[in-house]
Amino acid sequence: MKGMGMMPQQRKKPMSEINVVPYIDVMLVLLVIFMVTAPMLTQGVKVDLPETTSDPIQSDKDVESIVVSVDTNGAYYMEIGDESSDPMSLGEVSEQVAKILSQRPNGEVLVRGDEHVEYGTVVRLMAELQGAGATSIGLITEPSPDEK
Repeated sequence: MKGMGMMPQQRKKPMSEINVVPYIDVMLVLLVIFMVTAPMLTQGVKVDLPETTSDPIQSDKDVESIVVSVDTNGAYYMEIGDESSDPMSLGEVSEQVAKILSQRPNGEVLVRGDEHVEYGTVVRLMAELQGAGATSIGLITEPSPDEK
């Protein structure tokens, strides 16, 4: 007797399905790459930030930050999310920030001041932002070359 107690050999059919798992893996990797690089592609005002050693600011990802920039000439610009404004006066910045903070009181305000702008210009801006209702104002800097 041939193969007593053994199972009869079955012939396997060729598999006609496409294995899509590797394609899904590649798609998810690309999704993560685009999610990480998308915030870096934002446009803004060219400002030479002072370089210093500082810890990163911990922020809520749910709330968009209000970024007020001061360029070398002392002109003010406001950025909310991906939207950037034209040059504004200090009073206009104060009004806009007050309107935004009245709608979302826990909004975060960050100041991006050019390295060559006068200290008094940044201080006046911060005083106006506090007067507009900003309870927490952060300063944006670049990491020093030693940390890069």
